[in-house]
Amino acid sequence: MKRTHIFILFIILAVAQIAIPAQMIFNRESILESGTAYKFKTEPVDPSDPFKGKYIFLNYEVDRVKAEDKNWVRNQEVYISIANDNLGFVRATSASLEVPKTGDFVKAKVDWYATDERTLQFSFQFNEFYMEESKAYNAEVAHRKAQRDSLPNNTYALIYVRDGEAVLNNVFINEIPIATFVEE
Repeated sequence: MKRTHIFILFIILAVAQIAIPAQMIFNRESILESGTAYKFKTEPVDPSDPFKGKYIFLNYEVDRVKAEDKNWVRNQEVYISIANDNLGFVRATSASLEVPKTGDFVKAKVDWYATDERTLQFSFQFNEFYMEESKAYNAEVAHRKAQRDSLPNNTYALIYVRDGEAVLNNVFINEIPIATFVEE
């Protein structure tokens, strides 16, 4: 009888260990399939973390929005409403502590609030793009060179958004995925 209980408990734990990561993967894939794609202009650096591996840390040009005077708290979760500008890149339209009722939005963290300018600075949580270790440094160099190029809007991250959740799909230089760009 005791072995039966242990065996059943083992089966439940094994199913949970498979089901939880599978649900996380399914959720991300679902956002990629049915979410709205937005182009976020980027400004990368290339850190290395012994636990995470090589990745490109992305800073986004859109990192502040006009906001009414509120008691914003550093690291507080905030909802940033977004829309495309006339060039097809994302722009922040408003910030709220509550989920917006209409339009697309993403979750962010408050960095600071400038009361004089009534501007909220924030940071997104989808700022790490993982690459094959041998390509990460070359990708950062290529991206930095592309940023200095005279062509505007030639580097961006493609982010899919649905119901406040965001998934970083790829980083592009001159409309070419960064891993492919580095190989050329």
